[in-house]
Amino acid sequence: MNDELELLREWDAGAAPLTGPARDRARHRLRNAMAHEGKHSGTGPSRRHALRLAVAAVVATGVTGTAMLVGTDGSGEAGTPGTSSPRVENAAATVLNGAAAWEREQDKEPVAPRDDQFIYSKRIIKETEQKTGEVKTYTDEMWDSVDVSKPSLSMELGREMWEEPAVEGGGVWPPRKWSELEKLPQDPEKLAMTIVSLGSRADDRAISDLDKHERYEAYWLLGELLKNPVLPQGLRPAAYEALALVPGVKTIPGVKDSAGRTGVGIAHTGRGSYESKYLIFDPASYEFLGFRDERISASGKKKYIQLSHVVDWGIVDRVKQRP
Repeated sequence: MNDELELLREWDAGAAPLTGPARDRARHRLRNAMAHEGKHSGTGPSRRHALRLAVAAVVATGVTGTAMLVGTDGSGEAGTPGTSSPRVENAAATVLNGAAAWEREQDKEPVAPRDDQFIYSKRIIKETEQKTGEVKTYTDEMWDSVDVSKPSLSMELGREMWEEPAVEGGGVWPPRKWSELEKLPQDPEKLAMTIVSLGSRADDRAISDLDKHERYEAYWLLGELLKNPVLPQGLRPAAYEALALVPGVKTIPGVKDSAGRTGVGIAHTGRGSYESKYLIFDPASYEFLGFRDERISASGKKKYIQLSHVVDWGIVDRVKQRP
């Protein structure tokens, strides 16, 4: 217990709040820690490592006061299950299915990364302080170990952050190993239900049978899968179509992306202010353009609007190597 309390003291309360992608990774680690905690000795993280992940996730949600883009259920704007407007649901499904069609037109058989390689990506973040209108632009890069056996490196608003290798038997979501990605079904409903059933036996229910928490899990985990810059052919459009099946999504027209392009936002109405966080798509072609997120300063006095998009990615052999 003393070691665990010391971990809490190690957290730098004066540090800048984590960005949306950083919070997402913290939640991944916490989920993975929880999933492996009950397994045999040696196959899951130690109490010390699990607590470190939990601290990261708690601080991430505590600083921002919200979760991520996706919500917890298929509710309408007032949060009452089953009251979403069919017109809104259909509009969101139109965008997501359109994005799937666009992806299939571009989809080519990618080069599969080896387990010993790294997935490189470069992201532009345009951050605006809400009250003053001051704008700062960051170029963040990431090097993710494919089989998570090596330290991974990422940048968050220009700061370097290292991710420790996974413990034996551990992993990340979304998976980076090609063999694991290829096992995911490309039937949209089966894909959603397989992801919801991670860590347990899959069942024969339909998406409409899922409870509030499971709907949130489906939307969240599918959204995270789509953040992988490289996926087996056909999996990305299948994930868009699976998202279209999950209740609770809403369109937000007339939004801007980080390049100043006008698009349509896709948010989830199940948790918090859905209009603060969303995916952005081209309103005509339905090409995916980027993300909108928000963060609150450590003092709680400043709010920042973040627009981001990936500008480059590739497969490399070592950290800090570029394609």
